[in-house]
Amino acid sequence: MNILGIVGWKNSGKTGLVVRLVEALTARGYSVSTLKHAHHSFELDQSGKDSFRHREAGAKEVLVASSRRWALMHESRSPRTPAASELVVKLEPVDIILVEGFKRFDCPKIETRRHASRGGPLAGRLPNVVAIASDGRVVDSTLPVFDLDATSEIADFIERHFGLSA
Repeated sequence: MNILGIVGWKNSGKTGLVVRLVEALTARGYSVSTLKHAHHSFELDQSGKDSFRHREAGAKEVLVASSRRWALMHESRSPRTPAASELVVKLEPVDIILVEGFKRFDCPKIETRRHASRGGPLAGRLPNVVAIASDGRVVDSTLPVFDLDATSEIADFIERHFGLSA
């Protein structure tokens, strides 16, 4: 599978880039799935809804299905976040999986950078960063650098990187 990480500090543009890349790559005919790291507890279903009540009652997994979509929720009773490598195997095969967050996951990554963000550059500190998407000039790297909003150019890079052609 072609797996690409999108990594960066908080508010560096990761989610916006992932959304734009999903749109661009699917428009080119690729099937794309995403995996996103979330912090702490988050809710997909709402308090009082049947699926929420099933989960709260102790169900390990709750699958909700309709004619338009289905979702599988797995309730983890562990304090540890599952590794990305444990999660990507749960996805159906697609052309490209975009992994948002999971900085330590062993896959090629594009770093998102906003000059107003705190934390400093990740390229050089994290393994497998293959390019940088930034809202400003990058002088501390020899990697390919793209404007953070140059979605088409970044999609072209992804195609070249994985040897894909729609």
